[in-house]
Amino acid sequence: MLKAALRLQMLQKRQGYLPTEVDRRSQQICEQFFKFFLVKDLRVVHVFLPIAAKNEVNTWFIIRQLQADFSGIKIAVPIADVTNNALSHYLLSPDTKLVINKWGIPEPVNATPIAEAAIDVVLVPLLAFDEQGHRVGYGKGYYDRFLNICRPDTLTIGLSLEEQPVPFIQDLYKGDSALQFVVTPSSVYQFK
Repeated sequence: MLKAALRLQMLQKRQGYLPTEVDRRSQQICEQFFKFFLVKDLRVVHVFLPIAAKNEVNTWFIIRQLQADFSGIKIAVPIADVTNNALSHYLLSPDTKLVINKWGIPEPVNATPIAEAAIDVVLVPLLAFDEQGHRVGYGKGYYDRFLNICRPDTLTIGLSLEEQPVPFIQDLYKGDSALQFVVTPSSVYQFK
């Protein structure tokens, strides 16, 4: 399937979810994440902050559990730089002030920056994924550029409200970065 068609189809499907359904699936994704991955030895986990209006996976379940049960782990969150089409990364603490940007994305204010090289795990947003671990996002390439400059041993884990991958995303390009794992409400897929 082509990315543009898949993106449109999944955006429409996701808009049909009630907030309670998004939260239920997001809580299940959180449970799968902590059941499958050994997080206690991690130093920095990068987590996207959800756009509520787009019914994204509610990553606050994962963030709150990391803060409650793994206080030694630092949490990093992104800010999109639309001028350079890049993500910058900042530490998130329980005291970090957040503001909603014009796209509805929560962003930290006056937070401490953190380098890509310090990040052990990246939790990646997606609309859909295929059987090879490729993903479809919103189409701007922010995460592909980010993942391509992370350390080679950084784990890349997509979070999907949808249970099943599509067979194959046809129009991949050289800069697309395949994920190592995708966590769904009932499963964890491993790709490489």
